[in-house]
Amino acid sequence: MWRSLWRSIDRFSLQYFKYVINELREIKVVHKANRESVVDILQSIVEIVTYGDRHDPAIFECFMEYQVLAEFVRLLKISRNSRIEVPLLQYLSIMIQNMDSEHAIYYCFSNDYINSIITHQYEFDGGDLAPYYVSFLRAVSSKLNRDTLCLLVKVHEDVVVAFPLYSEALKFAYHGEKMIQIAVRALTLNIYNVSDAMVYQFVTSPPVSEYFSDLVQSLREQCFHLDALVHAKEETSFPEKEKELRMATDKIVDDLYYFKDILCIGESRLSKLVAQNLLNLLIFPVFFPLLQLSQSSGSDLSAVTCLYVISRLLQVVGGKSMVNSVAGIILYPSMTSSMRDTTRGDSGNGSFQDKSFVTNLNKLEMQCSGLESEGAENIERNCLFGHLLDYISSDSHFVSCPWDNKLGERSGLLSYIFSDNHSLVLASLFFLLVLGGSKDLDYLLASTIGFSETKTGRQKTIDISASQLVDGSVFVKYVPQILNALLKVLASHPPFSVQFQWHTGWFLQKLLAFQEEKLVDNDLHLFNTSYEQSCERLRKEIDGCWFDFIPDTLRNEWESYKRALAETSLSKDPFFTLELAVHKETVGGDMASSYAWRRMVDTVKVFIVHLHLKAFIFKGEPLEDLPINLMSSSVANSGKNHPSDISTASFGSELALGSGIPCKIAFSKVGTRDIYLKPVGRGISGKLLLMEKNPFKTRQGVVIAIAPLAGLSPKRDESQPTWLHLRIREFEPRFDTRQTIGNYSIASNHVADGRWTLGFSSAEACEAARLLILEEIQKQRYSVESLLAPLLRSSSHGDLSDGQGE
Repeated sequence: MWRSLWRSIDRFSLQYFKYVINELREIKVVHKANRESVVDILQSIVEIVTYGDRHDPAIFECFMEYQVLAEFVRLLKISRNSRIEVPLLQYLSIMIQNMDSEHAIYYCFSNDYINSIITHQYEFDGGDLAPYYVSFLRAVSSKLNRDTLCLLVKVHEDVVVAFPLYSEALKFAYHGEKMIQIAVRALTLNIYNVSDAMVYQFVTSPPVSEYFSDLVQSLREQCFHLDALVHAKEETSFPEKEKELRMATDKIVDDLYYFKDILCIGESRLSKLVAQNLLNLLIFPVFFPLLQLSQSSGSDLSAVTCLYVISRLLQVVGGKSMVNSVAGIILYPSMTSSMRDTTRGDSGNGSFQDKSFVTNLNKLEMQCSGLESEGAENIERNCLFGHLLDYISSDSHFVSCPWDNKLGERSGLLSYIFSDNHSLVLASLFFLLVLGGSKDLDYLLASTIGFSETKTGRQKTIDISASQLVDGSVFVKYVPQILNALLKVLASHPPFSVQFQWHTGWFLQKLLAFQEEKLVDNDLHLFNTSYEQSCERLRKEIDGCWFDFIPDTLRNEWESYKRALAETSLSKDPFFTLELAVHKETVGGDMASSYAWRRMVDTVKVFIVHLHLKAFIFKGEPLEDLPINLMSSSVANSGKNHPSDISTASFGSELALGSGIPCKIAFSKVGTRDIYLKPVGRGISGKLLLMEKNPFKTRQGVVIAIAPLAGLSPKRDESQPTWLHLRIREFEPRFDTRQTIGNYSIASNHVADGRWTLGFSSAEACEAARLLILEEIQKQRYSVESLLAPLLRSSSHGDLSDGQGE
């Protein structure tokens, strides 16, 4: 009976919705005392409206009739230090995000309610209001289309004079919280994607358009911050330095992808504004001093940082304007040299030295226009030269760059390619490969540069030689000298770091593809010398403490290097250029097995580089797989056919004592124990077992300790001839199959080696144990040598396939 009197309330009924609205209307002021009840009312309203939008049209009709959004605006105005703004904006965001009906969204955006909430005078000092406010703005932007956008702008004579959603959002464009910055950028892209002509005119006109120039200025400041990190004098460890560089470059790349997103919208006014700002405020100012085309201000980016930034920009942003402008800049010195040679025939008094960059650029433009008259291509070229000429005319520091003996032929980018700074050499070469491989590069400029990885259909169909612009491909003619310089890096003694050699191998293999003729004898001698050095270092590692892991390391690093070689210049991260610039080679004096492991991995990496280069140089094709015997061998499975000896031996296993040698060992907690020492090897795997005799089975022993045979280095004590000292590898390597070129496959934390001291009944027994251990180690080492024999043939011309059946 009582249950029938107390009927449950349907929270999503129209009747209850009207009740909640009336409760909201009765609120005259919002303060701390009634804040919680007001929040509950807001929550109920949003839940009911969201439900009604999908299931009950009458609820939303009531929402419009009672003008609930007007009540929300009123709540903001009557709030008295109640902090009601956060929950109000949060629930409004939820309501807007969950609206599916176009009719409902259209109503919410009309009557200027949303603009009133946007322009309300909030107090953002401290607290957590800003994230909720920006989240609300983003929620509104996510529902924009051509029909709703017009409801949020103020128009006078067909011109947008105010757009609160956009203008207020831009105030948070450089907020300290990353998530707020991301939300603002997502909001702007939502607005740009609506494709409204009047809004485009608004965002690309001053003062609103200053947002784009500010973005580029902010990006430029980040570039200088990155440069400061690269050249910081503080003594910090390389991992810490690398982490700082990663954080700085990640911010730069995020900005570049944002510019890319804007350009991908495809609106001409927006694209032109972004491109002009990038060219005039970033690319030209940092690139002209780099190529000695303008006077240095003393605060320019260093060459390696500049090359990184421009390479990343070309990879991420691309676009014909930027790619071709950069190409035009780097071609200037060579273009000027060619024109100088042509002019000398007409004038013997050196009058060419008075010709400016503008004059030469105009000549190049005329040649390009004359060679190809089709509209779209010609317009793009004119746009390129227009950008350059506009910037040059406004740059008071520009140098007309007379050609004298001081500059010579190797100026501009070539001065870095042939620099003594090897990290700068690789950075400039990488930039050139990125530029040459860009699909946006004008085919005439691509022919002039000569490093295009692929030819477009237009290049294939038009019979035009690069000599019509300048005398031959500007950079390809230097490939033999570049290859020689890179081979010297590989053959240098003492050798460069493994990172240098790995990346040098990548460059060599890419550049060899451009080299139609074989290497000259001098270059072949350099490579053979380098190859023999890598083989010799690997042979030394076979005598080291990690020789048993060499086959596994070869397989792991082989696959890693194959993935690295498959990377194109456009997909390869140029971060390595910064790593090489800051990397300092540590002097190896550490005898710990963890250090020896890193040295072995580095040696294997360099050896793999040489194997691939050998095949490419002598056969003209890359290697695909290692010899079959290496592909099937492993430390983990080498004993799989003999489970009774090794693969099942673990702590607590019971095995036959057999030829085990009795001895004693002292443990800190359990004292001295009588044990048997038994070294056992199978193939490339080997273990040293310490066993206690089973009291119930006199010929059986229980394993109490296991150590790898490799690295034991058994030595008798000088003062106690019955004692035998063993070094135990405590370091446990872990291969990372996701690694990329130049990265270690294991953690670099230093781990101290363990030490065992065994006592024997006599000096003869101690010596017999030492020799038995060495004998088993030598068998294991011989197995590894047999596996590596096909790869370590003395001749650099050896064929890997020769050993596949061995």
